[in-house]
Amino acid sequence: MMPFKITSVGSAQDAIQAAAAGGRYIAGGTTLIDLMREEVERPERLIDINALPFRQIRAEGSDLVIGALARMSDVAAHPDTLRLHPVIAESLVEGASPQLRNMASMGGNLLQRVRCPYFRMLDAPCNKRTPGSGCSAIDGLNVGHAILGTSDHCVATHPSDVAVALVALDATMRVRGPQGERNFPVEELFRLPGDTPHLEHTLLPGELIVEIRVPGLPYSRRARYLKVRDRASYEFALIAAAAVLDLDGGVIRQVRLAVGGAGTRPWRLRTAEQALTGRPFERATLEAVAHTALAGARPLSGNHYKVELLPRTIVRALEMAGEIA
Repeated sequence: MMPFKITSVGSAQDAIQAAAAGGRYIAGGTTLIDLMREEVERPERLIDINALPFRQIRAEGSDLVIGALARMSDVAAHPDTLRLHPVIAESLVEGASPQLRNMASMGGNLLQRVRCPYFRMLDAPCNKRTPGSGCSAIDGLNVGHAILGTSDHCVATHPSDVAVALVALDATMRVRGPQGERNFPVEELFRLPGDTPHLEHTLLPGELIVEIRVPGLPYSRRARYLKVRDRASYEFALIAAAAVLDLDGGVIRQVRLAVGGAGTRPWRLRTAEQALTGRPFERATLEAVAHTALAGARPLSGNHYKVELLPRTIVRALEMAGEIA
């Protein structure tokens, strides 16, 4: 680990000023510290933001509001989460070990960096780590890599589980920075790799995530998160799906779908949502529409199995959501 300085701040304004001067925010540190140990990340100054008042979890009417510094474990166990959006709790529990959930913040979870092994190998070309050096995964070990949203410069998946649920639920986020505050959908936080895979999110320099707001949906309790992985214990998704479903007499009135493990960012399936709306809730219908999720898929040598696994996971997640009374 390279030498660094750490500064604790007591206000958001102090944090933003320090970050604008070149510092890096740190909360739980469950990703950043690992990367610093491996010298993938080499910040010279860290800004400890744990004293900032952004840990609240509350209901505002039918909306769920989550502070960016709220710990994953606290959000998953909170009565308002379980009452309003239990699929968020499900994705959080599936997303990490208890030890990590007790430390990791919600904002940090959304901003965690990719788990591609080549990203962490300092002797392997990686465009995320060293722009212009190449992507070792394209012709290398790519069993867990993306089939959607990839480019010739990067094929790594985004690792967050709760981000998939938040994207499916049309969640928004509030951020604060040197130019003031702004709000935007969580989905818009994540960039496609294109030819600049080292730029992973849309935050401006010095911007700090303040809170996440999940709008109340009349059918948000009929929602499930299904994660397929190599082992039942803590592991990243091969494919995951968040399904939010509104049924009326056996007909799909509305549906929200997003998947993880398949794309270079949490992947919203709007075409499938539109195709399912107004259709009977039958397995044949679900199977036919689920295959639309493969539009634009570019499987690699080691992950072609995802072409079959992705629609199957979508169908099963929808069926699980439909089983909720």
